[in-house]
Amino acid sequence: MGQGTKLNSTLRKFITRQVMFFVATADKTGRVNVSPKGLDSLRIIDDNRIIWLNLSGSGNETAAHVAATGRMTLMFCAFDGDPMILRTYGTARVFHPRDPEWNDLAQDFPKMAGSRQIFDLSIDMVQTSCGTGVPVMEFQRSRGETELVPYFDDLGDDGVTDFWKRKNSTTVDGKPTGIFATKP
Repeated sequence: MGQGTKLNSTLRKFITRQVMFFVATADKTGRVNVSPKGLDSLRIIDDNRIIWLNLSGSGNETAAHVAATGRMTLMFCAFDGDPMILRTYGTARVFHPRDPEWNDLAQDFPKMAGSRQIFDLSIDMVQTSCGTGVPVMEFQRSRGETELVPYFDDLGDDGVTDFWKRKNSTTVDGKPTGIFATKP
């Protein structure tokens, strides 16, 4: 369908209508990671910048990959309405709750238990494709609101920290994710 260097108003509207998106990252070596994301966790800052809030999960590949290479692709696809797939390619930075930028960035999102990182993607290419191979599906509910966020809320701060130590400190390839690292 098309390729460009920025999000226009049509693409911005398309993104805001989607209930989920996918993030893809890779280090220089090792496995490529693709993760589905949802909830109220993405903000379009301008035609070349998206930020999104990453909640705790069973892995933490994205943070390690972005710290190593910065490369990130976000993919949005229509599961209802007119078919379309939209990919935004670019370079991302990762911010943790310990970072000075966190409070300014986090104010754009609702407070959610288990908030782990905010990724700031600078877009250098936007690509659309037809999406006619994507199935039509009806959105029923968000598991994040009924299962994920309450789980981390029940854990409390100490429990979340313990979870991060057990499940989020290294990637599946054994590389550090930076979740507990301090910046110089």
